[in-house]
Amino acid sequence: MKKIAIGIMPQEKIRERMLAIAKGEYKPKPGEPKIWFTSMKSLAEVLSDENRALLKTIRDAQPESISGLAVITGRKPGNLSRTLKTMSNYGIVEMRRENRHVRPIVKATEFQILAA
Repeated sequence: MKKIAIGIMPQEKIRERMLAIAKGEYKPKPGEPKIWFTSMKSLAEVLSDENRALLKTIRDAQPESISGLAVITGRKPGNLSRTLKTMSNYGIVEMRRENRHVRPIVKATEFQILAA
């Protein structure tokens, strides 16, 4: 399992960085974060203790579906679905469609936080 680098920077700085990359004025170096949050608070909401425990449960149990994960964790499928969608948007979880269900797959359980 790979470690994901996460950066924290004000929204305007993130926007400036993205525009510079798009214009070819800046090329990200290897190891630079690909995932950015605007504050420690927003990062803490996504990577809370409960959500990191959820990531480890998914990694270890490898559930076939969100409803299977709900049974394992005791959480409601709707709640899990919202949480996993948020994590998927940040590239922490992959939501793979298989047959008639969606299977959560963890991309990382270790994170390196860099504040800019």
